[in-house]
Amino acid sequence: MNSKITAKELSVGYGRRVILSGIELKIQAGEIVSLIGPNGSGKSTLLRSIAAQLKTIAGCIYIDDSSISGMKENDIAKKLSIVMTNRIDPELMTCEEVVEAGRYPYTGRLGILSENDHMIVRESMESVRISELKNVSFGSISDGQRQRVMLAKAICQEPEILILDEPTTFLDIRHKLELLSLLKILAREKNITVIMSLHEIGLAEKISDRVICIKDKGIHRQGRPDEIFSRDYINELYDIDDELLELAGHQGLV
Repeated sequence: MNSKITAKELSVGYGRRVILSGIELKIQAGEIVSLIGPNGSGKSTLLRSIAAQLKTIAGCIYIDDSSISGMKENDIAKKLSIVMTNRIDPELMTCEEVVEAGRYPYTGRLGILSENDHMIVRESMESVRISELKNVSFGSISDGQRQRVMLAKAICQEPEILILDEPTTFLDIRHKLELLSLLKILAREKNITVIMSLHEIGLAEKISDRVICIKDKGIHRQGRPDEIFSRDYINELYDIDDELLELAGHQGLV
């Protein structure tokens, strides 16, 4: 079986500063993969490199059998969409207009949306329950609502691969659970590959087909949730003891 995403002998970072090296990945179509690990370990750097937002330092990343280094930006955008945690402030744009930007890989230079494009925009907004924000200024909504608008924009691209960096940030428990349910639907019913970083290991355990643990400038361990989420290993991954892990769990920090 061909992998949807493959990374070989990959080193990623900024300029010549290597953050992660020796990365080997094979991620299948329709698979939900979560990256976990300490803050600053390189999870976001790896996601941005897979999404071709960062140039790799060494090695190759492939979508299907094509190296992303040889793909045009517009062709990558038709295969892959990404939702990052960094804030954006589109001036004087409504939430619907932000979501519509997800159709631009398909609209040509003039950026004119067809009836089919508008239908996809509506369906994308409905899927994350933000239809009521259609005519609301993006700059006036809450952080949690912004997160859902950006997810709708990513879905609107009709990607084969969806990359999310800490997608539950700013979301309350209801919307976290709704997001996880939506991601499962996208993976199971539309065969979309989902790759995301999560700091809430309880959520990662529930939703993931596979978990990749990032630490010490590389992949520390990877496997099914039942192979990863033992108390001893989580303590090792995050350099914490049982008492601190239990306290973090009670406070919803992991």
